[in-house]
Amino acid sequence: MLALTIDGVHQPLQLKELPDPQPADGEAVVRLRAAALNHRDVWIQKGQYAGLRYPAVLGSDGAGVVSSVGNPQHADWLGREVIVNPGLGWGDNPHAQAASFTILGMPENGTFAEYVKVPVQNLYAKPPHLSWEQAAALPLAGLTGYRALFSRAAVRPGEKVLVTGVGGGVALLVLQFAAAAGATVYVTSGSDEKIQQAVAMGAAGGANYNHPDWPGQLKQQAGAFDVIVDSAAGDGFAQLVDVAAGGGRIVFYGGTRGAINNLVPGRVFWKQLSVLGSTMGSDAEFAAMVDFVNEKKLVPVVSRVFSLQEGNAALEFMKSSSQFGKIVLRIGS
Repeated sequence: MLALTIDGVHQPLQLKELPDPQPADGEAVVRLRAAALNHRDVWIQKGQYAGLRYPAVLGSDGAGVVSSVGNPQHADWLGREVIVNPGLGWGDNPHAQAASFTILGMPENGTFAEYVKVPVQNLYAKPPHLSWEQAAALPLAGLTGYRALFSRAAVRPGEKVLVTGVGGGVALLVLQFAAAAGATVYVTSGSDEKIQQAVAMGAAGGANYNHPDWPGQLKQQAGAFDVIVDSAAGDGFAQLVDVAAGGGRIVFYGGTRGAINNLVPGRVFWKQLSVLGSTMGSDAEFAAMVDFVNEKKLVPVVSRVFSLQEGNAALEFMKSSSQFGKIVLRIGS
């Protein structure tokens, strides 16, 4: 099979011919039609990720057709159109992942290839209303956003939700999920154009975080927020506390702006705030996310599609932070 491999830190992806994966008992092989990029692929290339192992095939998101199974009892999966849950070995605790939990694409070979091998339990029927590219854009971002918004923040209809850094795959799906759940959604971005695009998708408003008084602008538009979903952390996190409503919930699933160094404890406990960490999600949450997408006929936003051979260009496009939606690799035909 053809696959994009990486041989070390700061190395480019290389298109190579690798042996086709062979499924063991309890496993299946999927012939991929599309795969999507995530920021973890960039972090792995930069060496900024735990448990690095090279050479590797990156890629956590994929959609395709099941081509083989390791046990005949799973033969009913053969030929079915599927998406892949990238979370491997979450465990039995719904509140947190097991110590052995990993994500497809490091250390196990991922989806930047013609074929990928995964546990049968990680296969889910592809939402029929989605194209291959849209389906590939769903798994990791959808799971991350679903857990953050529903399991951790417990969003309710009628609440005001702030989604920071709109434009990335998770943030856009949180916007779509929250709006579909009956919440009123506002966004932040460093791009006025992205804010306008988010409003066109159903956001009620937003603010450019490069403006010196972006919290004031949001307060003027919305008052205060019951739920805030963030991926940046850093020094701006304290301002999220300022715009949170009393009893509000702030969930963060990333820390691209670094450590939170300027948070005044009194602002948190006096407002009765809950500050919650979240990452990925359980198998049950993945199933619930797919059901929600099917019920609401939600469509992930795809920013740009590249071929498998254009993998390095796709990574560079992600590094530019100019995307609005997911970046997808089209595989085969």
